[in-house]
Amino acid sequence: MKILAVMAFVVLCACGGFAVAEAADGGLKRIALPKPETTGGKPLMEALAARSADRNFAARPLPGQTLSNLLWATWGVNRPDGRRTAPTAMNKQSIRVYAALENGVWLYDGVTNELILAMEGDTRATFGGAPLTLLFAVPDDDPFGRMHAGALFQNAGLFCASEGLANVVKRTGADALDGKLPLPEGYKVVIIQSIGYPK
Repeated sequence: MKILAVMAFVVLCACGGFAVAEAADGGLKRIALPKPETTGGKPLMEALAARSADRNFAARPLPGQTLSNLLWATWGVNRPDGRRTAPTAMNKQSIRVYAALENGVWLYDGVTNELILAMEGDTRATFGGAPLTLLFAVPDDDPFGRMHAGALFQNAGLFCASEGLANVVKRTGADALDGKLPLPEGYKVVIIQSIGYPK
């Protein structure tokens, strides 16, 4: 019993204070994120004035609520018809956002506001060691895919400016998990964005 309690504590710490749930049938592990806070923050013009690139990160992890708010701002559902916080051509919504955290690489499901485990292990050093790196994956044959990624990482960057977080967008490292991270057929990570508290 004590061992189970310790394991639960470790999981909670690794996930920023929220628990990992594994399906009873042995299905995919999921993290239910806190409900995103969709009000508050800096006014748009102040966030634009504060937006910058900063690759110097403190080791402190993002709290669960901040992670949820960030992912919602990046690629969350903001209308009853399922449309998102970022535009996509013809509302394709084919882009996928993955979050590289201490306890694995997780696919963000904006509909259920959950993270779904895609790959176990701590890969953060591969991307420079930030507490969080977002990976943007698109179909390789989608002519709009990289444009969509740009819309999403701008959303994330403005959220970081509003919240006082450091972030940097990089092409270097986007290929680091090729052949390791299970992606849908034809998909490729085209850009990454490292995020954390500034040093």
